[in-house]
Amino acid sequence: MSSTDIPSTISTGLPGAETDGRGQALAERLFSDMLSGLELLTVELGRRLGLYRALHDAGPTTADRFAASAGIARRYAREWLEQQAAAGIVDVVTAGSAAEREFALPAAHVGVLLDETDPLHLAGGAMGVEGIALTLPEVAAAYRAGTGVGYERFGDEIRRGIASLNRPMFTHELAVWVRALPDIAARLDSGGVVLDAGCGSGWSSIALAKAFPAARVVGVDLDTASVVEARRNAESAGLSDRIRIIEANSADVPALRTAAGAHCELVTVFEALHDMGEPVQALAAFASVLAPGGAVLVADERVAPEFTAPAGELDRLNYAFSVLHCLPATMAESTHIANGTVLRPDTVRSWAQAAGFGRVDELPIDNELWRFYRLSG
Repeated sequence: MSSTDIPSTISTGLPGAETDGRGQALAERLFSDMLSGLELLTVELGRRLGLYRALHDAGPTTADRFAASAGIARRYAREWLEQQAAAGIVDVVTAGSAAEREFALPAAHVGVLLDETDPLHLAGGAMGVEGIALTLPEVAAAYRAGTGVGYERFGDEIRRGIASLNRPMFTHELAVWVRALPDIAARLDSGGVVLDAGCGSGWSSIALAKAFPAARVVGVDLDTASVVEARRNAESAGLSDRIRIIEANSADVPALRTAAGAHCELVTVFEALHDMGEPVQALAAFASVLAPGGAVLVADERVAPEFTAPAGELDRLNYAFSVLHCLPATMAESTHIANGTVLRPDTVRSWAQAAGFGRVDELPIDNELWRFYRLSG
């Protein structure tokens, strides 16, 4: 955003106040962030009420016609459509008065907003931000008390938001990730068991089962609502005969062995290791259920190898998630390690070594968000 786009009191400083360039830049940045945050919530409003779907199905439509098809009040319909057009999310395809003006959802935006498996689908991010914002009072109280905020306290919004953000990658890329371990993929082509630790809503487990039709998948998660949702998603995918979802702590060796046995060809941990209260114990538990020659595939945040300030956008994003969600949720489980979202490569290696793994290889998988590790031996 340029200084000509923001109020003069921000771009030039308050009358009579002395500002330097750095303070002005921060003020402009916070104004831009406020704008982005508010517009993000209007996206969540549209997702929650099914407004994008209604607009897509209706084709070019006026506010009055849209109100009827979307099932919302006419005055709200007009305001939301005009705001979405002002934000560049919706197109005005026919100009005219407020009553005559026609709006449409651009074809290029359908995947981003509606197709839950499209690689560009990001509507779930707005849902996740809402969940974090709703839980902020509890997080603030936890900061003062030195306690945590349980994952379940962040509600459906954060659970489904995270699942929505990750589902396209699981759908389109997960098979490629596993085949970066060719010896393990060859075993799974012939059968075997995969333990999917921290499976969340089950999209990773489903992608694993689809990629390796001869294999069985056992998903494990500590969150009750996630387990219920994962089981429902596996059933809807027609894979409940090959996918079993259990509710358990990933460090619970007896639970893992009961569900998956002691001869898993592969254990996968997708964006979940940094959330585990006892990550070393969890990794040791994974080692205990591996078959000889088996491996653990860890995918976690692609942050900088060392702390840097100011940092790049990816580190900034992960630190913000950590401050507001991941660290408080982990602290509710255990304060022993409580790493937070920013999981650096040296930390993964140290945890793996402490858990008894003799080798940690960083895999050459091209992904802008995650870094991949193979743990073995």
